[in-house]
Amino acid sequence: MHTPARLLVGRAGAAYRTETQLQLREDHAKARDAVRAELDLKTAFNSEFIEKWNLFEVHTRASTKLEYLARPALGREFSDESRGEILRRCLPDRNIQIVIGDGLSALAIQTQVPQLLPLLVEGARKSGWSIGQTFVARHCRVGILNEIGELLKPQIAILLIGERPGLASAESMSAYMAYLPSRSHSDADRNLVSNIHDRGLSARSAADRILNLSAKMMRLGISGCTLTEQQAMLPSDANGTKME
Repeated sequence: MHTPARLLVGRAGAAYRTETQLQLREDHAKARDAVRAELDLKTAFNSEFIEKWNLFEVHTRASTKLEYLARPALGREFSDESRGEILRRCLPDRNIQIVIGDGLSALAIQTQVPQLLPLLVEGARKSGWSIGQTFVARHCRVGILNEIGELLKPQIAILLIGERPGLASAESMSAYMAYLPSRSHSDADRNLVSNIHDRGLSARSAADRILNLSAKMMRLGISGCTLTEQQAMLPSDANGTKME
């Protein structure tokens, strides 16, 4: 088994060896930088990627990264201006609505989204699902899924969001998912595919798991702690509903 954890790295007296200590300090600095970095659409992705996916940027009620870190509740609701922008530019009642959120690591979004987003959209199209307009949400928390559900009423909302950085990786992203998300939803109503990065879950494996979970949500009409990835798949039609 392989792990990036610092096990059996040796010591010099009562301390780590100099090389290990310097690597720890470097990884800690990367994690701090990732948390405080701002996600800017135009610098995070190249112009070709932005144009291809017609990406646009909205904001939560947290006006700065510092406010976002200090007051988590502000990251669970869009600003009034952003609500209007979303309603103008996104079609409601899609099977799948993908949103990109900075979360606690803008670096993770910048690194992982260009690999994962095309795979998700390609797989959804092959299944015959309708797909909403993808957009980027700055200063957002996982709870923004509830407001996405209230605004656009997708069958399934998928939030690609940067994870809290650790000393093993500052580039790890998660995909939170919910079936018919609403304001009454809590963490128990959501599913999670996590640890998406080069040394963790690959983009291809993550896409397969997200799409399989989406199909199960559509078929069973549920999400959250009552839905597991191990539940047997049944044949389904293009809309993910059970075929008799």
